[in-house]
Amino acid sequence: MERMDLDKLDRRRNFDAIVVGGGHNGLTNAAYLGKAGLRTLVLEKNDLVGGAAITERVSAGTLPSGFSFTTFSYALSLLRPEIIHELDLVKHGFLPLMMPSSFHPTGDGDYLLFGDDHGQNLQEVRRHSPRDADAYERYHHDLDAACRAVRPLFDNAPPDVFGSDPEDAVDVKWLVDHLRGVDRKTMHDVVRLLTGSAADWLDDYFEHEAIKGYHASSSIIGSKVGPMSPGSALVLLFHKMGEHDGHLGSWSFHKGGNGGFTQVLARAAEAYGAEIRLGAAVSSVLTENGRAVGVALEDGTELRAPVVVSALDPRRTFLDLVEPRELPLDLVDNVRRMKFRGVSAKVNFALDGLPVFPALPDTVDHYGGFLNIGPTIEYVERAFDAAKYGWYSEQPFIDAAIQSVVDPDMAPPGKHVMSCFVQYAPYELRGSDWTTERESFGDNAQAVLESHFPGFGDLVLHREVVTPVDIEARTGLTEGNIFAGEFLAPQMYFFRPAPGWSQYATPIEGYYQCGSGTHPGGCVIGAPGKLASRRILRDLER
Repeated sequence: MERMDLDKLDRRRNFDAIVVGGGHNGLTNAAYLGKAGLRTLVLEKNDLVGGAAITERVSAGTLPSGFSFTTFSYALSLLRPEIIHELDLVKHGFLPLMMPSSFHPTGDGDYLLFGDDHGQNLQEVRRHSPRDADAYERYHHDLDAACRAVRPLFDNAPPDVFGSDPEDAVDVKWLVDHLRGVDRKTMHDVVRLLTGSAADWLDDYFEHEAIKGYHASSSIIGSKVGPMSPGSALVLLFHKMGEHDGHLGSWSFHKGGNGGFTQVLARAAEAYGAEIRLGAAVSSVLTENGRAVGVALEDGTELRAPVVVSALDPRRTFLDLVEPRELPLDLVDNVRRMKFRGVSAKVNFALDGLPVFPALPDTVDHYGGFLNIGPTIEYVERAFDAAKYGWYSEQPFIDAAIQSVVDPDMAPPGKHVMSCFVQYAPYELRGSDWTTERESFGDNAQAVLESHFPGFGDLVLHREVVTPVDIEARTGLTEGNIFAGEFLAPQMYFFRPAPGWSQYATPIEGYYQCGSGTHPGGCVIGAPGKLASRRILRDLER
């Protein structure tokens, strides 16, 4: 990887494919295209590859050197396993570190602590509610069955139900046959999860408020919904589709953070012949007679290729990089109506030591994975209330990880870094702005941590608040939405990003899309990049 060298590019401005955006999906797409023999160029506007999956060294005042923050994205689970093998990522340094525990303070001084041992997890639930321990097996059985029913749809391009190509009919038949093979109970559960609320789903299994609160936390990540909102169950299902080492719903932390992972992807892409240029912002896609022929950079440089792939979100892909007048009106209207509405922020801490949870003063076992600060469904729903009216939560939901426990190289010896994903933080604030409210929001998050870990504030050496406006400015994700478009049923599968355009092609011949705004969606997943490469290569073979 290197910054754009225009003199060098003057001598070789023609490529087989140009990928706009060096996030994880863009890098995945470029690696597959390079592996297939296409001379591929990745253009990244920033000076660091990775998009929203980056790790940055922290330099602030008297802070000792050696602290690294995962500025935005911070954990792995949904990365499709076949990508690891097909791109030989282990050879290029892929090193996921299992996050073996999940710690959930219950708000009354007690806690839930889950790990790898299913029997111990049952005992932990039984400690709070014998009835819920009996339901725990049933809950996971039913949710796993729903995941297995949805997974083939998750890992393949949606059929074009609006198309007339004979291949479209074959794909639709495959979908119908697959759904016919799903038993009635599981199919009903899938429909409930796709359309209903997490609260309603969880009420069918559990009675203890903290146990429901723990499981509901996956239902609101990155989305402007509360756990009682219809659609939150879809978010829950999506996050349970992830896996680590074959275990559904488990998570890992890559060595060096998610920036370490995207560096691995970059090395793999380069090993397959792709070139990566940093500091190379694309202003537009060049078209001639209805087909893409290359890109123009912001400095005026033009680069040619018969295939151009946008790894940006749908609004950037269709409304910024190309002239909307070149596109069908219904596509433009759908993209303009697409909901982004970012509500997620990050608050990253450099700490002088580990926080102390009063009920567990003599152990650090509960710091091996996620810290979930959302004691009950009602707590999280109240946090959402503020966002409904254009304001941030006074007592926010926090999904945190002390990553230096898992990877000590993230901080100096004896010190720690804590990554906090915080909701709700609406992109647009009513009557104010994020420049004004940034530190107040950070104070709210820190106060919540202090309430569970007394003395937390005394450990803080440095704090970084990353708002949705910052996310948009740094990564290009519209309105700071971490999924490049909300997870709502009208914006998923056949309809992501728009009806008739869910198979990675666009109306402009040679112009493709591979960002998280395409199927199956966001998170560090890689599937849009891979599935788009499959479509591109199929079209080239034709």
